[in-house]
Amino acid sequence: MKGILSRDFLALILSVAVVGLGLGATLPLTALALTQAGYGSDVVGLMTAMQAGGGLAVAPFASRVAARWGARETIVVTVLVAAFATIAMQFTLDLWLWAVLRVLFGAALMLLFTIGEAWVTQLADDTTRGRVVAIYATNFTLFQMTGPVLVSAIGGWQATRFAVCGAIFLLALPALASIRGAPHALHASAGEHENGHAGWRTVLPRMPALVIGTGFFALFDTLALSLMPLFAMAHGVAENIGVLFASAILLGDTTMQFPIGWLADRIGRAKVHAGAGVVVAVLLPFLPWAVEYPWICWPLLFVIGAAAGSVYTLSIVACGERFRGPSLVSATAIVGASWSAASFGGPIVAGTLMQRVGADALVGVLVMAAVAFLAAVWWERRAATSVSD
Repeated sequence: MKGILSRDFLALILSVAVVGLGLGATLPLTALALTQAGYGSDVVGLMTAMQAGGGLAVAPFASRVAARWGARETIVVTVLVAAFATIAMQFTLDLWLWAVLRVLFGAALMLLFTIGEAWVTQLADDTTRGRVVAIYATNFTLFQMTGPVLVSAIGGWQATRFAVCGAIFLLALPALASIRGAPHALHASAGEHENGHAGWRTVLPRMPALVIGTGFFALFDTLALSLMPLFAMAHGVAENIGVLFASAILLGDTTMQFPIGWLADRIGRAKVHAGAGVVVAVLLPFLPWAVEYPWICWPLLFVIGAAAGSVYTLSIVACGERFRGPSLVSATAIVGASWSAASFGGPIVAGTLMQRVGADALVGVLVMAAVAFLAAVWWERRAATSVSD
C-alpha cells in the first residue's frame, strides 16, 4: 500500500477533497438561488448544464495541457479559476453572465479531475488499486457531501453565500504547494500528443462500459446535487430538509467506497461493478413512494448512493487496470468527456421533464441511465467472450 502512504498522495487527495466541498456547495446553492429568484427546474437544469459544457469543451485538451504546463501547476490554476468564477456570482444575477461563469467553472474542474484521477491510478498496483482509488473517491465525496449541509446553513446569507463557497476552493492551495511532482508517466512526449486523436481511437473501443458507467454516475451526481432537492420539495419536504437528500446519497457513496473497493480486490472488479448497477436500477423506482416514509427514505438514499458511487469508482479502477502512461491519461480524458456530456445533457432533459411531466421524471431519467450502463456491461462481456472463442 505504498501509494496510500506517500506524501504526494495524501496532499493530492486533500486538495481535491477541498474542491469537492466547494463543488458540493456550489451546485445546490446555484439551484437554490435560482429557485428563490423565481426560476423553474428547467432553468436550473440549463444552468447546471453550462458547467458540464465547459468541461466537455476542454476534455480533449486535458492530457496536452498537463504535459505542457505540469500536473501540479495546472491544478493550481484550475483551483484559482473555480474560486474566481464562484465568487463572481455573488455580484450579479444576470443569467448570461452566470452561464459564462459556470462554463469557466466546469472547464477548470474537468482539467483538475482528469489529471487528479490519472495521477491517483499511477500510485497503485493491480492488487491495491481498488482500495487506493476508493480512498481518493471517499475523501472527495466526504467533503462533497458536506456541501449541501453548508448550503442549508448559509442559504439565507444573501450578501456573502457565493463568496464563502468560492473562498473554500482557495483552501486547497497549501496542500498543492506541498506536492513534489507528478508521476513521470503523466508527461507524455510531444510526439504522443501529436497523435492524440489516434490514442482516443485506440483507447475508446476498449472501455464502452467504463464510459457509460461514468456517464451514469455523472448524471446521478449532478442531478442529486442540483435537482434532487426540488424533487423532495415537490413531494412536500421542507426546503432545508430537501437539500439534505443529496447529503444522504453522498453519505452512502462516501462510507461504502472503501469496503466495496476491498470487495472488488477480493472477488473481482467486474462482478462488483455490474452488481452495483443492478442495485441502483432495482431500488431507484421505489424512491417516489419512499419519500412519504422517512424511516425508509433515508436508508434507501444511502444504499442507492453507495451503489451509484461504486459504478464510478470501479470505472476508474478499470482504467488503471487496462491502461498505462499516456494511454491512461487519454482514457481518463475520455472518462472526463463522458462525465461532461452526461452532466451537460442530463440536467436539461431532466429539468425540462420535471417542469412538464412532474418531479418523478427525475427518477425515470436516472433509471434509464442505470439500465444503459448494464446494457454496456453485457455488450462488453459478450464481445470479450467472442474474442476468446
